[in-house]
Amino acid sequence: MSKKILLIEDNLLTAKGLQYSLEREKYVVALATTKAAAVRALQETEFALCLIDINLPDGDGFQIATYVRDHHLASQMIFLTARNDEVDRLRGLELGATDYITKPFRIKELLLKVRNLLNLGQAVSTMISLGALKIQPDHHQVTFAGQEINLTALEYRLLLCLGESPNQVITRERLADEIWQASGKVVNDNTVSVYIKRLRQKLPQPELIITVKQLGYKLQIPLSSDEASHAPEN
Repeated sequence: MSKKILLIEDNLLTAKGLQYSLEREKYVVALATTKAAAVRALQETEFALCLIDINLPDGDGFQIATYVRDHHLASQMIFLTARNDEVDRLRGLELGATDYITKPFRIKELLLKVRNLLNLGQAVSTMISLGALKIQPDHHQVTFAGQEINLTALEYRLLLCLGESPNQVITRERLADEIWQASGKVVNDNTVSVYIKRLRQKLPQPELIITVKQLGYKLQIPLSSDEASHAPEN
């Protein structure tokens, strides 16, 4: 299920750009340009995350954070604001925000922080079952037809990224983010290709990772042993 994000930003140009970038990452994004609209949205919908600007035409983002806190809402909060005074930063964090990001900021960095924040609970999630391929996030373990596949931490992260959205194209940019986040090294298209090649070499069926030209890669769900035995021959 896609995570729902409430974006609270009164600058429409900034808001639309952020909304587009977040929706490309498969998040469901609701936009509020005023404090009143944000409160209404919070009353009607449960959001995993609120991205909050401080300066709003009918109030400020601190009042929204206070509303989230006082009503015991489950929403995580990140402030996105041009106000960089230390007192504002401390106030935001004291109200329960996970982060306080000042404008201008790099959109890629924000997307990584959002992904990390919303994936915090997935380390203890249930097994991802993709036919013969099983991924167990709680143990960082991968098996194929019952046989364990030994992957490096980086190879595991790439496979998990593909496996979380099977049969869907994952962009090279997103996979590059996974490599950069795990290794801290500069990443380019060639680096992504090298690591995808290494991952394929460790899979019993390398063809499960499909290259989609000029876009990225996708993981095709493999047949289980039983399904494979009943599959029609070409």
